[in-house]
Amino acid sequence: MLSKTPIQRVYLAAGATDLRKSIDGLAAIVQMSFQLDPFSSNLFVFCNRKRDKLKILHWDHNGFWLYYRRLEKGVFQWPDEQTTKPLSISPRQFNWLLDGLPLEQKQAHPKMSAKFII
Repeated sequence: MLSKTPIQRVYLAAGATDLRKSIDGLAAIVQMSFQLDPFSSNLFVFCNRKRDKLKILHWDHNGFWLYYRRLEKGVFQWPDEQTTKPLSISPRQFNWLLDGLPLEQKQAHPKMSAKFII
């Protein structure tokens, strides 16, 4: 990402969010619904109902970054729970999410069979 500020935590807004909201609307959700500070160096991630679009809100030094990601094929493995508290995930889980993988990985790589062809 283009931000100069190191990311402390990643918070997901579980369930669907109306992505017509821009910086002010998303910052209001962070502050009023989540009871968190949108001016912190955390990432706040929101997903649409179809699960093919994300918006990421991030404060950096003296302004907000608003990142937008749209998948051409497939969907994000997004948590369903509709709660007033956001789901805190690790940066590693965030990378999995962006790659289309589930947040809970049992193993990093599939098992390979040890076959040697001579």
